[in-house]
Amino acid sequence: MQAASAGSLMAVGSLREFFRDSFHAASLHQHLDIDEQAEAYVVNLLTMFSRAEALYEPTGEGLRIRPLAHMLADALAAPNGAERRRCLQRLGDVSLFIAGFFARSFARKLVDIDYHIAMGGNAYSSLADTMPRSAAGRCFAAVYAELANKFQRLVDALNEVSEMSYRHTDADILRLYEIWLRTGSRRAHGLLEQLGVRPVKQAGAAFSH
Repeated sequence: MQAASAGSLMAVGSLREFFRDSFHAASLHQHLDIDEQAEAYVVNLLTMFSRAEALYEPTGEGLRIRPLAHMLADALAAPNGAERRRCLQRLGDVSLFIAGFFARSFARKLVDIDYHIAMGGNAYSSLADTMPRSAAGRCFAAVYAELANKFQRLVDALNEVSEMSYRHTDADILRLYEIWLRTGSRRAHGLLEQLGVRPVKQAGAAFSH
């Protein structure tokens, strides 16, 4: 599993331990029941993407995150199964990281967090379905299937990791409400209640603060 086994990740011991402890604590707080192997995958993903060169790709305008639609197109046009799986894994990994750590940056953009959740979840699901039927392939398929099935809950946990020391402004409260409306995020709902907001999904209904 490329993103979960890159040898260079182990050299960043303290950073990996930070992500491991933070993600584990957030998972417990969010009541996210996740397999040990899937948890290790997410921790290694966070450690890997803490390096800009792993997340961003070089373009004529400098380092950029490649659009998810382009990553999907690469997967669909891949010349063989191995390359298709590589593209799907990249799509799932980037979607999960961006949705988990940059939820606030989606405000006022055309592409919102629910798009990343759908793209990432579908990528991991397709990846699980197309893994080789070897013993190792079945093991990795189980990890990807869990990531797909719990993608929204994983995003909630990563949101918590990224916002541990962040204070919410009024604009952030509105953004949390929008995220809850779009995705049904349990974490967003809970934060709104902690902030004195009563989320209501009825059409045209206001919320009290």
